[in-house]
Amino acid sequence: MVRCCLLILSLCLSFLASAVPVNTLEAMLPAGSQLALSVYNIDSKQQMVALDDQILLPPASTQKVVTALASALYLPKDFTFTTHAYRSGKDVIFSFSGDPTLTRKNIQSLLKDIKTAGVTRINGDVWLDGSIFTGYERAVGWPWDILGVCYSAPSTSIALERNCVQGSIYSEKGKTTTRVFVPEHQPISVTTDALAVTKDEMKTTHCDLELHYENNNSYKLTGCLPHRSKPLPLKFAVQNPEKYMRDVLSAELKKARIGLTGQIRIGNPISNAPKQRIATHTSAPRDILLKKMLKRSDNLIADNLLKTLGHQYFNQPGSFSNGAAAVKAIMQERANIDLTHAVIVDGSGLSRNNRMSAKQLMDVIHYTYSHQDLGVLAMLPVSGVDGTLKYRSSVRNAPLKQRLKAKSGSLYGSYNLAGVIRNDKGQDVLVVQLVTNYHIPKTDERPATLASPITQFERELYQALLTSSLTMR
Repeated sequence: MVRCCLLILSLCLSFLASAVPVNTLEAMLPAGSQLALSVYNIDSKQQMVALDDQILLPPASTQKVVTALASALYLPKDFTFTTHAYRSGKDVIFSFSGDPTLTRKNIQSLLKDIKTAGVTRINGDVWLDGSIFTGYERAVGWPWDILGVCYSAPSTSIALERNCVQGSIYSEKGKTTTRVFVPEHQPISVTTDALAVTKDEMKTTHCDLELHYENNNSYKLTGCLPHRSKPLPLKFAVQNPEKYMRDVLSAELKKARIGLTGQIRIGNPISNAPKQRIATHTSAPRDILLKKMLKRSDNLIADNLLKTLGHQYFNQPGSFSNGAAAVKAIMQERANIDLTHAVIVDGSGLSRNNRMSAKQLMDVIHYTYSHQDLGVLAMLPVSGVDGTLKYRSSVRNAPLKQRLKAKSGSLYGSYNLAGVIRNDKGQDVLVVQLVTNYHIPKTDERPATLASPITQFERELYQALLTSSLTMR
């Protein structure tokens, strides 16, 4: 009897020693940080952790899982974005549907088909019809200071090359000025007044590299850039996608040797002339688009899908506003997920105004797990393997490599994850982590070799889930 009691006591002490309380993990985060955490064990059907899971916090890009699920529930599997070219009297009309993957090569292919249809000269005008979307091209709450870079490219029906142009800036040692490079075929203007300086000069003068832009797709770099052995890659968000498309199409018409008597105009001609479709480009189908959106965290795909849902659900031009309303209605009607009190402003999670709770995101993740035939769960990035989790320091290496399938989300002060982890017992555990108000003090002098607090926190959290050692207390 004594031996039995000692054995039980030993097992209890062993459990207590290996247990990882949530508050111990939370203490790893900088003072002032806020953690909401929801953990659910599928096999035991137990809610393991529910820490502040009702509080509305910025979801960042974990919101893309909501957009993906709503799209999978409402749009048919064979859904595609289509770009049509019509002949109408003397005019040619390009009808755009918001294809976020449309490329210059696709435009060249359309023009080739137009020429094959017998159009070698357009004696009227070329019209660019983007009436399928309406309203703002950028959602309320998008930070003004990032609108010049590609991950915040405007959400438009007339979109080309992801509304993004790549370039580079050179800051060579021994020189005091920088220079920029943009491919000649890109119809944008980029100049630089930025100074090439040493790192010490940049630090003492508090001089940063700044990007200024105009609606005519012109950009100017000012401030300072430290000397670099290689050029700094740049990705400029197209500020005026209609002008960009017009300029590209003008150049491609000449290259295709299709004459144009009139002008390239925005809108639809006021004419009773019948329309004859002469060329069509079709995007990849729904699931390929969703997979790309989730793996790469593609904001343009997410926001254009949101507007498309608004267009199709309400049978009116799509917008951020009716798209958000459509997502809430679809989730309620088709998945019985109540997002009434969630604040949904866009499809990407880029807006700082978005708010969701860990509980609401858990409902979404749980539904994708319970309905794996929809394919959304399988599209999530895998730790250490692909997408936004391939290089995430906290989960990229063993034992967490390949064990976590989740969507990440980061905004200023927010570090989030939502997905599923397979623990050492072979059980699937759903987890939603929302960390907000995360700020490391500027006085922090931790060694460069030491991982950041968020990396340490995530590593310990997911290893605890892996070994089933996470406890509420």
